[in-house]
Amino acid sequence: FSCNLSYLLCCLLGLLYQEYRDKSTRQEIETRRLQDSQTDPEESSPSEETPSEAEPTSTPESKAPPQISLLRNSNSRFNLWQDLPEIQSSGVLSILQPDEIKLQEAMFELVTSEASYYKSLNLLVSHFMENERLKKILHPSEAHILFSNVLDVMAVSERFLLDLEQRVEENIVISDVCDIVYQHTVNHFSVYITYVSNQTYQERAYKQLLQDKPAFREVISQLELDPKCKGLSFSSFLILPFQRITRLKLLVQNILKKVEEKSDRESTALDAHKELETVVKACNEGVRKMSRTEQMISIQKKLEFKIKSVPIISHSRWLLKQGELQQMNGPKTSRTLRTKKLFREIYLFLFNDLLVICRQIPGDKYQVFDSAPRGLLRVEELEDQGQSLANVFILRLLENADDREASYMLKASSQSEMKRWMISLAPNRRTKFVSFTSRLVDCPQIQCVHPYLAQEPDELSLELADVLNILDKTDDGWIFGERLHDQERGWFPSSMGEEILNPKIRAQNLKECFRVHKSDDSQRRKLGSRNRQ
Repeated sequence: FSCNLSYLLCCLLGLLYQEYRDKSTRQEIETRRLQDSQTDPEESSPSEETPSEAEPTSTPESKAPPQISLLRNSNSRFNLWQDLPEIQSSGVLSILQPDEIKLQEAMFELVTSEASYYKSLNLLVSHFMENERLKKILHPSEAHILFSNVLDVMAVSERFLLDLEQRVEENIVISDVCDIVYQHTVNHFSVYITYVSNQTYQERAYKQLLQDKPAFREVISQLELDPKCKGLSFSSFLILPFQRITRLKLLVQNILKKVEEKSDRESTALDAHKELETVVKACNEGVRKMSRTEQMISIQKKLEFKIKSVPIISHSRWLLKQGELQQMNGPKTSRTLRTKKLFREIYLFLFNDLLVICRQIPGDKYQVFDSAPRGLLRVEELEDQGQSLANVFILRLLENADDREASYMLKASSQSEMKRWMISLAPNRRTKFVSFTSRLVDCPQIQCVHPYLAQEPDELSLELADVLNILDKTDDGWIFGERLHDQERGWFPSSMGEEILNPKIRAQNLKECFRVHKSDDSQRRKLGSRNRQ
């Protein structure tokens, strides 16, 4: 049973990773839709359970051990490990249990997707980075910012793929791949952190080059039109490493869900997942750190303190939410709906550890008149107060800038804006469907069917096929959710997803989520105490 890297890559007839990934996630969505419409989650067939990102090709008859060609051609249908002619003719499908076949599919997907990813990286380097016309236009420093350490990333991918390929050569039934993932994540994948951390500067440099250098814009447009690029943009190639490291973690999660419990393969998958999660978090932090530092400096310049000055810039501080709210004039006892100026504008800057309350003044400046540590904030919603007091809530500062308790009655522009402020100001308060400390409750779930890019700090960017618990929702079309695979929380438009209605599927999703994160000791302790309750 043998194949080699060059032959494998020759078989990748036009499937770039961007297309590849899109096919996989869209088929995952369709699979979940089918499962959601069924009574029993196990009713779906193996071919529906685990979509492969591979399209195999048949090989000539030979007395030598069969070669697996991972892709047939770009026009053929999406196929699975079990559809390969070599697997069909081996008789192994009649021996393996259905769960083992599903596991083989999951491991096969990881290997073939790495091959497609490597192909796309290779195109980024050979077609764009090494283009002679582009080299003449770009200053070396500009090229460095634009392409960063992509050569290191590609070298790591090639080494990883070679080891995966060697494992596939060993037996027609793949023994494991997560041990290889673990070793490469620990020893080599730090190159992803370097690349992704440069993303903020990379995006800025690309926009600036498009704006300032017509020759650059022209060459990039011409290169994008080349049939090799399959109609994909240059920027879609630049973002590949970040997409891949995130997707690799999800592929290991998929394997983890299918290995037998308390087995060596489960232990290896848990170790690989834990290391990948560390790399992904470091990538995210790298991107955030770059943009947060600039944002904090900008905010500091806009603030003028009417009270004792509070130092805003800190390496451990970042912005969670900012915006205008209406503050009710006068004490609660003097409320009157006949007052024309019932509310006046105030502006809030909410950081992860601090709230600053301001009024906007001329010159794009803000005058600070109160502040409080975020941990000393409490919120309370007002209900049934009439139209004039709709979307109003009470914000209490247990200890404000004057070391005393203060209350503000605030009005938001909409129900969603009110709820978003309340959850940001007091993140531990109970939400509509489930408290933050009780994830075992069967709460609504949603799967993402349209990608979404967060527009504000309290929003959550979504990828196709993400599954989330719905923690809260508003009547004007917003959902506050927690993504199952990484526990990230945030708001997003409800139109981005489809609710999962089958309670068995929701329970299965939660069970898989807890299994994936079982290596986290604190998570295990929480789970045990809730089960006892």
